[in-house]
Amino acid sequence: MIGSRRRSRSTTNVWPGYVDALSALLMLVIFMLLVYVVSQLYLSQTLSDRDTQLARLNAQLNELSELLGLEQNKTDALEDQMASFQDDYSASLTRNDKLVNQLESTREQLMQQTAMAEARAERLASMEQSIDEKEEMSASQQAMILRLSNQIASLREQLRQIASALKLQEQMTAEKEQELEQVSRRLNTLLAERVNQLEQYQSEFFARLRDILASNENIRVVGDRFLLPSELLFASGSAELGEDGMRELDKLAKVLLAVADKIPEDVDWILRIDGHTDVVPINTPKFPSNWELSTARAVAVVRYLAAQGVPERRMVAAGFGEFFPVAEGTSPEALQKNRRIELKLTDR
Repeated sequence: MIGSRRRSRSTTNVWPGYVDALSALLMLVIFMLLVYVVSQLYLSQTLSDRDTQLARLNAQLNELSELLGLEQNKTDALEDQMASFQDDYSASLTRNDKLVNQLESTREQLMQQTAMAEARAERLASMEQSIDEKEEMSASQQAMILRLSNQIASLREQLRQIASALKLQEQMTAEKEQELEQVSRRLNTLLAERVNQLEQYQSEFFARLRDILASNENIRVVGDRFLLPSELLFASGSAELGEDGMRELDKLAKVLLAVADKIPEDVDWILRIDGHTDVVPINTPKFPSNWELSTARAVAVVRYLAAQGVPERRMVAAGFGEFFPVAEGTSPEALQKNRRIELKLTDR
């Protein structure tokens, strides 16, 4: 009789079924954890690539700005817009970082809950061995299984929400990248237009100035610069313009004013006047070195042209001393070539 009862209880033992269900839940939790770890790695790599692309784009924009220059007033708006886009993108990255942190926190919670579930599974297995004669689970054990099921369901919902947020962030990032690309294309077009316009007026300025100054064999053209010998404009060791130099500068001023009237106001051009000396040192109370002498001569030319009507805001003076020669050696011919005033029509 007793043996019959025991066989009946053995055939209705439900513990193995609950243990299998719990094991399946644990495997599901571990699988979800692995899936989101891989997703995190992929997201980190994607964000790193986008940061690299953005850095490369910014470097290209900076290089274009340094080589070609921009009209200050109009490009300020573009730069502000770029800064706004970058701020938005930085905010997007911040939100991405928060999502990554949330994923990390969720991963840690999953690991903790997995460890707790494993510990509970061990306890349940131990309890099963000690109460294998009972036909039904106690109420506390049933509540424990129910809590585990609810926790797993809650984790699934959190993971679903995080996945949705990441997808939305990827869409926003793609839109920002498209806007940056459009701004870059507009900027390149604007730069090309400004460069073409200035090159046209440079060509006209050079052609007319070459015709007017062609009678003076000492005036040379090197690339996009006119080189006037210092002896044509100044006495030795002096920064005071002579009569011959004033006459040559009068010709230059007429050509420059005629060309300047044709240049649109939105083309930000300037006339660079650079002073250069030879390597022979100078040390006088007025000019302690060749830097002071070359700078004073460039300023003297700027002041004279301004007196002839050339706008002061369209000119810049610089002194280079003896450090940028155009002829090597210390022969009289080389020294004479290096003592010069250079003129260049360019952008600011």
